[in-house]
Amino acid sequence: MIFDLHCHSTVSDGKLTPKELLERAVDKGVDVLALTDHDTTDGIALVQKEIDDNELAIKLISGVEISTCWENKDIHIVGLNFDPSHPAMVEYLANQSIIREERAQEIGRRVEKTKLIDNVYLGAKAIAGEGQIGRGHIARYMIEQAMVKDNAQAFKKYLARGKVGYVPSPWPDMKSAIDVIHQAGGQAILAHPMGYKLSGKWLRKLTIAFKAAGGDGLEAAGCQLAPPHRQHLAALAQEYDLLGSSGSDFHFPSSWIELGRSLYFAKGVTPVWSLWPEYAHVS
Repeated sequence: MIFDLHCHSTVSDGKLTPKELLERAVDKGVDVLALTDHDTTDGIALVQKEIDDNELAIKLISGVEISTCWENKDIHIVGLNFDPSHPAMVEYLANQSIIREERAQEIGRRVEKTKLIDNVYLGAKAIAGEGQIGRGHIARYMIEQAMVKDNAQAFKKYLARGKVGYVPSPWPDMKSAIDVIHQAGGQAILAHPMGYKLSGKWLRKLTIAFKAAGGDGLEAAGCQLAPPHRQHLAALAQEYDLLGSSGSDFHFPSSWIELGRSLYFAKGVTPVWSLWPEYAHVS
């Protein structure tokens, strides 16, 4: 079975609607899917309705990717298989939305100081629509206005740490996110551990801090993870008694990331779905 437990739609910073994302997941042979939009669960009901209306065999697991801060670094925690309607989760994500809006407005003001572009927040907000706004939407507006040629240039020149448009993230700490995921009955997963570009020493420190905060598992399988990285993450999971999760972190169709692709673990990982009765038998 293929479990893709990390992906994004237009409800946050993905480029496919929830329906389009579901259709692609089915086409790519995904058996169990978690929609993990940034700091929102608004797309889950839409995907479940499509599954029910069309009697699709794919199974949907509730998901979210929560933004947190640790040691002045943005760290993302994926919540899986929880109750999206739990009052604590609803309140927590509502506050995350406020933080996102305020940060986007401040980024817009700072980028406009370059005198190269106007209406940054409003332009990015139009692109985001009713979805959660983020730096990706600001980058896309900058591309539309010919301020930069691509997403990489937008971040390198204007949005990355130390650049004119960078605004430190006022996100809550990891423990608060992990606690609310647990209150809602789910598991807390450290998202894309290799994506933070930490040294081996700092990745171990992060893993230890995540475990101490009550974390349940880490993403040990992803589209672009090389075998040595999978082995390293498997070793960390075993050493700190963490479960393993698999996710493409899909945002849009590309040649390097795809739903359901290469989501295998290195030897020794205990899957997060071993806690889910329906899939406890799946290795």
